[in-house]
Order: sequence, then C-alpha cells, then structure tokens
Amino acid sequence: MIVAGVMSGTSADGIDVALVRISARGDDYPKLRLLAHEAFPFPAPLRRAVLAAMNAPATSTAELARLNWRLGLAYAEVVRVTMQRHPMKVELIGCHGQTLYHQPAAERYAGAKFACTWQAGEASIVAGELGVPVVSNFRPADMVAGGQGAPLVPLLDFVLFRHGRRGRVLQNVGGIANLTAIPPGAGPEETLAFDTGPGNMVIDGLMVELYGKAFDADGAVAASGQILEPVLRKALRHPFFKKQPPRTAGREQFGREYVAGFLAECREVSKRREDAVATATALTAASIAEAYSRFAAEGMHGATVDYVVSGGGARNVTLMRMLSEKLKPLGCAVTTSDKFGLPAEAKEAAAFALLAWQTWHRRPGNLCSATGAKRPAILGQVSYV
Repeated sequence: MIVAGVMSGTSADGIDVALVRISARGDDYPKLRLLAHEAFPFPAPLRRAVLAAMNAPATSTAELARLNWRLGLAYAEVVRVTMQRHPMKVELIGCHGQTLYHQPAAERYAGAKFACTWQAGEASIVAGELGVPVVSNFRPADMVAGGQGAPLVPLLDFVLFRHGRRGRVLQNVGGIANLTAIPPGAGPEETLAFDTGPGNMVIDGLMVELYGKAFDADGAVAASGQILEPVLRKALRHPFFKKQPPRTAGREQFGREYVAGFLAECREVSKRREDAVATATALTAASIAEAYSRFAAEGMHGATVDYVVSGGGARNVTLMRMLSEKLKPLGCAVTTSDKFGLPAEAKEAAAFALLAWQTWHRRPGNLCSATGAKRPAILGQVSYV
C-alpha cells in the first residue's frame, strides 16, 4: 500500500509530504520504504494566520473556522503536487494537521477538568479534493486512553531503527525537540520517548524579532555569537526540564511569551543580537543532552549509541556541533537520519503515513511507554471519499 504522510510542525514553517510503501508482515511490524519526499513552505499570509492562532489569548470563531478550512486546502494542494511530481497510486493519506493548542495535563474549564488538544486542517477537504481516504486527528485517542497525545513518532522510530546490539536515540529537532531512546534488543515496551524542550522554536523566534528572517540558516548567526552563560544557566532551571517523562511541550511553554522574556534576559547581559541567537542554540543543545543523560542514558547499559538527528535542526551546523560536543562524552555518535536513508525533514511525515496505515488496518499506533497511555489505542479518524 502506498501512503502519503503529511506533516506541519510547531515551527509552522511549511508542510512535508512523504510517499511511503508499507507492506504487511503478518502480525509483525510492517516494512516501510520511502519512495519520495517533498517540502513546501507555507504561503506568507497562511503562516501569519497560523502563528497568530497558536496559543492565542483571544481570537474569533470565524478566524478559527477559516483557518481550519484554509489549512485543509493547503494540505490537499501539496499532496496533489507531490503526486504529480511522483506519479503513483496513493491509496491512503495520513495528515497530522497543524497543532494550534496542546494541553496534555488536565485543567478545569466550564465546570469540568480535562486535557485537550487541537490539530487544525479539515481532512474532508483533502479526501474530497484528491479522491483518497484520509486519516487525521491522531492525538485525542491516546489522550482518552490516559496518554499525553505525544510523542507519536516513536512507533516509526522503533519499526525502522531498533537494533539487536546497538542503542539508538532518534532525536527530532523541529519547533519542539523530542527523542526516542531504544536500548539494544529492546521491545516496544522498553522504548522511552518524550519532549526534551525547545528545538528551533526559540532560535526562530529570535531570528524573526532580531533579523526579520524565519530561521538561522546553517547556524551562521549562532556561530558568530557568544553564549551568555548566566542566561543559559537560568534558562535551564525552567520547571519543564525537571519533569519526569512522559512529558510534552509546545508554544504554551516556549512560544512568543517565552521568547520575549529570553530576549530581555539576553539584553541585560549583551546588546549583540548574535549572542542571543547563540545562547538560544546552546539552550536547545544543552536541554537535549541533559534530558538524554538524566532519563535515557542508563537504559542503554553501556552499549554503543547511535544518536540520530532529524528535523530542521539537523541542518543547523552550529547546533549539530554543540550536540556532538555534549553527547560524545556520554558515548553517543551524533549523525543524521539521512545516513540511514531517511531525509531529516521527511521522518515525521513518514511517521504519519505509518500511523495512518496502522489505523486503516485497525492496529494501535501509540507506544504506551512514550505517551503514558494506560492501553494501546487505534488513533485517528477516517474521512472517506
């Protein structure tokens, strides 16, 4: 079965589409082969609308309804273009949608206490425009089962990267950074996954504010700056970094309000713009390394560990250097998923192709050890043609 996976992450920089051939192997995990990958930037007006809606203190129902519909049109268009560029019969689409709000812990609202999440992007539009059924809205079923609704990529990590003798850590660095730690010879119940903290989110926020650019290309700005150690030490005392897994993060913790405070802290120490970007990059690297050391390293039992980075952060040369410097003493060899035949930007889209395939075949898609769910759950909702 050829499945298209569609992903737009918390960075809100664009949409990735992965075409994946998935073959059943009895009751065992399926076999995957990436056939094609395309990346599409958001049109500027749509990106502005997405960023304005994320964790917004106030908006209108009209804005949210229009954004939900507009995202559906955008997802349909990028899948259509991908299918035109790579002609093949796509039988199913897995569309994650755009996370506008994610609250993994129960809070009181309108007389009841509950957790909630929302991924926008009308899946019926995608199905209707392309004539292909769509699986979407993956996270709620895990949350109803007692999980945090994230991370959901660990199923793909386990299926593709588990190894009998080597430890594997799959580190995604999107807007938020998350890792999946697979000890040598581990089963799914021994696989640990959680959000480590900010990935590109704080770096990108500073680049927009200070340079009018969407991101730090190749980490060049960070490379020219100095790390402001007092700011970094204070930032690493954020309560999120002390939380035990399972844990998830988003713009609620590290979005625009956090970036504004972080920049103010930097400006008290240095007026140089590049120093703020360098310090934010160091925060991402340090929080990743500390999370691995504190929660995952012991489970590797001294084995050689391949530390495999994916997501947009894998293209940030300065960040990758900082990660290598911090993780090498912990016995980790840092590389990218490209070395394993999966482009760094394609992995999350491929993951939602797999999750859609699981749902279509009525198989669970969550790893309870990753999300904290009390039971495996079949994820998502199907929009038929």
